Amino acid sequence: MERTLLKITFSVFLLIMSNSAWSQEREYIAGILLDAKTQEPVAFASIRIKDRALGIISNTDGSFKIPLKYKEYGDIIEISSMGYQTKEIPLSQLSLITLNTIRLVPGVLELVEAVVKAKSRKRGKRIKRLKKLSAAQIVNKAIQAIPNNYPTSTFSSIGYYRDYQLKKENYVNLNEAILEVVDAGFDNNDHSTTKVRLYDYSGNDDFNRDLQGRYKYDYKHYKKYIDKAYLSDYGGNEFSILRIHDAIRNHKINAYDFVNVLHTDFVANHFFKKEDEIHRDDEWLYQISFAKILHRYRALGTIYIAKRDFAIHKMEYTLYDRTRTTENKQKDKHGIDEEIIFTVNTEYRRKYAKMYLNYISFFNTFQVSQPPKFMLKETVVDLQCKCFVLTFNNKVDLLYAKEKKYYDFKFKGKKIQIDRIRIEKDNEHLVLVYPDMARSEFLNITNTLNVAERKRLETFDMLTITLTGLRDATGAANLINEMQYITYKQFREFFVQEIKPNGSVLNDTLFMKKDIPIFKDQAVVKPDNFDDYWMNTPLQNMKN
Repeated sequence: MERTLLKITFSVFLLIMSNSAWSQEREYIAGILLDAKTQEPVAFASIRIKDRALGIISNTDGSFKIPLKYKEYGDIIEISSMGYQTKEIPLSQLSLITLNTIRLVPGVLELVEAVVKAKSRKRGKRIKRLKKLSAAQIVNKAIQAIPNNYPTSTFSSIGYYRDYQLKKENYVNLNEAILEVVDAGFDNNDHSTTKVRLYDYSGNDDFNRDLQGRYKYDYKHYKKYIDKAYLSDYGGNEFSILRIHDAIRNHKINAYDFVNVLHTDFVANHFFKKEDEIHRDDEWLYQISFAKILHRYRALGTIYIAKRDFAIHKMEYTLYDRTRTTENKQKDKHGIDEEIIFTVNTEYRRKYAKMYLNYISFFNTFQVSQPPKFMLKETVVDLQCKCFVLTFNNKVDLLYAKEKKYYDFKFKGKKIQIDRIRIEKDNEHLVLVYPDMARSEFLNITNTLNVAERKRLETFDMLTITLTGLRDATGAANLINEMQYITYKQFREFFVQEIKPNGSVLNDTLFMKKDIPIFKDQAVVKPDNFDDYWMNTPLQNMKN
């Protein structure tokens, strides 16, 4: 009877907890976008409330959520993504109690030749000839047209910001915010003139918090670092790091390798190729792939440019490390299995006769160093046995431990020759190294080290021991002093929900401090219509 009662009580408790969790989520309709052909998630698709200024971008896992109130208004969502057919769905057709799966159909691509007209004379008559623009010429025209196609006066972008990390494909350290970016226009320096308001921000404790992943970058001691790259932390302000990687907005300053200064370096630094053109938002876009291949690096990407005025709609850029392959040898969409150093995805959309940011996503990997799994713990100079007693943290592999070539002893810079090596049978953590020298010479070394220790002098530069090639007796056969590291995937993303072409409607001066982290002692100000904006928190489990 007791057992039955316990079981019933526990079931009721679960039901209460489930209803409680659901009541917190009922403010939103949740969905996920999949490719109808491959069933893969469709990331960075635009989900707009039709006939309203608001919208959101799908997450990396294809998920999204829309406030329930828009269903009550009878609204329709319009879903569009580069390379897919636009889809409209009434919110009334979507479920409140399950994750809605929406499949997008890949768009039909058509190849349309880009031509300009040139005049020539033939047989006394003026005729027109068609001349194709090269891929590099199209890109160059797009860069030169930036002052005409993008806003040069103050405007405001309000949207959802987040930064997070993936550790073994699990979300950690998710931080979220609703920001208003007050931009003085593309004629002004972004970092010095753009101001940011925080409407709301939080560290999402529903996701795991990982202390190591939150370290500051430390390239001096390699505690946290990006292999083969350097990333300034801008005082720890993640949003400033993200903004500088918008090469279109910052087209006159150095953004990142190997785009460098978009205005002067991008075309010179890459090879370009025209791909099939695509149709989006009632206009045709050039689709141009580009590449830069170096001995240690490979950069690949795609840029989408409007045919009618050469406005840049989207730019994708990935930098690879050619010296390292992915752990599982899995190839990405470019057919590359090399480790990614960073990826930047930037998309603009036409609105109010100008191009405004739709979203920017910056991804990079970084490493956090861990202590070696096999290392020397202690060295004792033993006068009784006239030997050096080395104590290791793990048992040593006897085959390696007996090899003299793996030991290098020096006293005051002079090499000490080794006579023999013995491993304690009852304690394989200990290795006894016997030097090839007279007892009096060994006594001199011992006395010199003892005097230095009593005078509190440093002894590490007197007796130096270098160990290479040794391995422990564990199944992993760890190499001596080999640094371990954990690789994290870092994301910083900003998804615009509303554009105000005439600037902010707020008059306060409570702007974010750019020299400190976003989520640390920053001022928060909420407008009257704060409820119009929402945090598009991703699904907790990417695999589900």
